[in-house]
Amino acid sequence: MPLFAKKKGLGVPSLVLKMVNNNCPELRALMEGPRNDSRVNLVVVVMVIPLKKGRLFVESTFTTITKEFSNTGVAIILDRPRALDQVVLGFRFEGEMRFVLAEARHLTPMGGGFSQLGFQMLDLVSIHDYPGLKSMSF
Repeated sequence: MPLFAKKKGLGVPSLVLKMVNNNCPELRALMEGPRNDSRVNLVVVVMVIPLKKGRLFVESTFTTITKEFSNTGVAIILDRPRALDQVVLGFRFEGEMRFVLAEARHLTPMGGGFSQLGFQMLDLVSIHDYPGLKSMSF
């Protein structure tokens, strides 16, 4: 083996470091400036139920994952851009479904067809207000 042979795999740590430095939310937040609320990176499954003019569109429900949370907001990952203004978000917590009324705030392309959709969470939703939620679960 030559004395100065290039070692295999040395490019991997360099690539990972560059990817982290260019995509880390904490580092990006430092560059963008202060935010109103701090964010916590947290990936959980979430059910998204479109809501238009007070009517749930249960047939258009889908599940995805969250990217991050703030006190009153959540960002979800979409596999394609979707026109969602208001939704009810469903989270499984302590063995049961909890629902939150949310309003879209921003849609940001991430590449590869994925988008990040940010919501402001407005209020808890009771299944008594929307009986269609009784059967919604994952």
